Amino acid sequence: MNTAKANVTNIEWDGRCLDFDKGALVMGILNVTPDSFSDGGDFFSPDAAVAQGEKLVEDGAAILDIGGESTRPFADDISGEEETRRVIPVLEKLAARVNVPISIDTTKTSVARRALDAGASIMNDVGAFRLDPDLADLAAARDVPVILMHMKGVPRTMQVDPHYDDLLAEIKGFLAERIEFAVSRGVDRDKIIVDPGIGFGKTVAHNLELIRRLREFDELDAPVLVGLSRKAFIRNLLKDRYGKEFHPQDPEVETGTQAALSATIMNGAHIVRVHDVANTIPTVAICEALRKL
Repeated sequence: MNTAKANVTNIEWDGRCLDFDKGALVMGILNVTPDSFSDGGDFFSPDAAVAQGEKLVEDGAAILDIGGESTRPFADDISGEEETRRVIPVLEKLAARVNVPISIDTTKTSVARRALDAGASIMNDVGAFRLDPDLADLAAARDVPVILMHMKGVPRTMQVDPHYDDLLAEIKGFLAERIEFAVSRGVDRDKIIVDPGIGFGKTVAHNLELIRRLREFDELDAPVLVGLSRKAFIRNLLKDRYGKEFHPQDPEVETGTQAALSATIMNGAHIVRVHDVANTIPTVAICEALRKL
């Protein structure tokens, strides 16, 4: 099996660097929400969120990803004002306390602009500039890295009988088109990261196929981010095995997450987005050692 990663360019901007030569980077998830599928409400207070953000960095996160709106299946939209109210106080404090890049996970230009002003330096858009095309103009003006993710539909509808005629071709085609759109609006091609969107409008079988064939995204000539931490497909696979329901924070789900992460790293993921950074760091270390043999 060929385990070499695609030869992507390290991303450098404003004195920062995402160095992929060192192996897969770990992005820590910080949900400042009451309703995220795994940790909704756990870090909804600013003090709890700041403490968790600091812990994720202490545990080894190379990037901190802050979001104020849940994108779980069937989630309702919130206003830009509410999303801003949730994330900005947390982001301002963390930007002064941690030394890693902070990503703002949002689909709204108004929120992203405030976040960049407050210290964020990466934009993570699950809508890939479809839901708010002006985000591309903001990314170009600020010259920051962007993460463009594939999602079938929107969170409210994405898990309603998702169907593909050719899973990999359709997702790669979507991401290639969104890269082209971003570049047409002035985004630096070398600052684009792609995310195949595990769990966003995909069945269990779709997610497993994406992990197994992740290397095919190398054709896009962009770093590949994978976010699968604690997701429903892992819990469903465990339910089939054990015959019972699992909560996202159950230890078996974390073990399943690490197993899936191992496959993605061995198959070339450049960034893995996770809830539990401390558990993921040794997984990355072992996978990278094996990959380099």
